[in-house]
Amino acid sequence: MHSAALFDIPASAENVKLKPKRPAPVHADRRWFADVDRVTYLGTHQPVWLEREEFGQDCIPLCVAQHRLSGRSTLPRAITPWMLDSGGYKHLEKYGAWTLSPYTYAADARRYYDEISMMDVCAIQDWMCEDEILAATGLTVADHQLKTVASYLNLMTLDAELPWMPIIQGRTLDDYLRCIDLYDQVGIDLTLEPVVGIGSVCRLQRTDEAARIIETIWSMGIRLHGFGFKVTGLRRVAQLLYSSDSMAWSYNAVNREPMPGCVGQHVHCGNCPKYARAWRNQLLNSLPDDPQLLLAA
Repeated sequence: MHSAALFDIPASAENVKLKPKRPAPVHADRRWFADVDRVTYLGTHQPVWLEREEFGQDCIPLCVAQHRLSGRSTLPRAITPWMLDSGGYKHLEKYGAWTLSPYTYAADARRYYDEISMMDVCAIQDWMCEDEILAATGLTVADHQLKTVASYLNLMTLDAELPWMPIIQGRTLDDYLRCIDLYDQVGIDLTLEPVVGIGSVCRLQRTDEAARIIETIWSMGIRLHGFGFKVTGLRRVAQLLYSSDSMAWSYNAVNREPMPGCVGQHVHCGNCPKYARAWRNQLLNSLPDDPQLLLAA
């Protein structure tokens, strides 16, 4: 594995010539993702949930971050589908760069795929474009986009059999379209990928801009995964997303009293499977039935 030649991305993107923004083609046959099609991953701090009976019985897919699994001598054996999140936001915020090499990340992901099983997708080591992350890295949006595309190429080079999920990054619609073009320039047609992550939109998810970005990319025939969507944000764009994940239930529970039946068992339900399942059910039941109502929500 260590003999693989990885892609060399310049320290700065100032001299990299990007294609001009292209108009987004509209696919008239694009369909909405109804409840039965959309995958809603429940984020968890607890990898052991992957083998809990109630999640397997109800086939509730889970999302677990890399740092929650890294370094464990033994891993849970999943009985429900799950996705691997890179944990990149916290990592870049803390270190200002990826300190985990592509070799290590690919080897870890391979171990999780083999030993845990039932992995749907694994996120690449993308570079988010929120203000605080750009401040931590000292780089530009264009730099982050190049490094994100390079991560996908590097991880595919190291282990092409894993279900790597390419991710597009940006701040504006033009940014995201240019990121799609970057993939196109290296021969990656994102419309052919099973699912493509759209990063750095959680800060915009309640806004018309986020809805416009997601609707435009959806219309291009790209199946999108939304990272970290809260209830209000997901209600706006749910049926434009192939899948999404959220830890909002845990943050919500930390600031509340324990739910009935949990009083005396824990101070709050921030790591409570009963609360997490109830929150997810309530979320799914709250989504508009009519797709046309989503963008007006």
